[in-house]
Amino acid sequence: MPAHLSQYLIMLPIMAWVIWRRVSRSFGRQPIKRKTMIARIAIFAVIGVLLALAGLQKIELAEGLFGGVMLGAALGILGVRLTRFEVDPVRGDCYVPNPWIGAFLTVLLLGRLAYRFIVAYLPQMQQAHAAANNDAQAWSAGYTSSPLTMLVIGLLIGYYILYFTGLLIHHRRFQRAQLGATAA
Repeated sequence: MPAHLSQYLIMLPIMAWVIWRRVSRSFGRQPIKRKTMIARIAIFAVIGVLLALAGLQKIELAEGLFGGVMLGAALGILGVRLTRFEVDPVRGDCYVPNPWIGAFLTVLLLGRLAYRFIVAYLPQMQQAHAAANNDAQAWSAGYTSSPLTMLVIGLLIGYYILYFTGLLIHHRRFQRAQLGATAA
């Protein structure tokens, strides 16, 4: 078996598992796990800072990342407003994310991954694009450092940082309201 095909045998199941987890966490009732949410906020913040530092070498990348973070933050605020909080007898406190926002982000992520797969792995597209630009190296450098990719990454980073932060804040308010209701 060619070496490049063995990479697919490893990466495709991993990508399928990651996508399945992503989809399952975007729909339906989710338990509130404070420590996990705080860890995710920290991880996304570190990734965002590292990407921003890398983007300083090429300002278009930093602009794409910043624009994505701003759009993601606005979407995160909307997501928190549309999220419902519930108490499940088995799971405890839960939240129900808005399915439309989850679907939008999932489709956006899958679309960008599909585009990357098609462009990177279909030689006909690479050759046609290289012929159009008359420089294969400019194509590969242009794609691997794409402001559009940074925009999508920034959108996810901004959304999840604000969404999880908002969930933690609103969950605390939800708990206080429940304590007030049981005390009265």
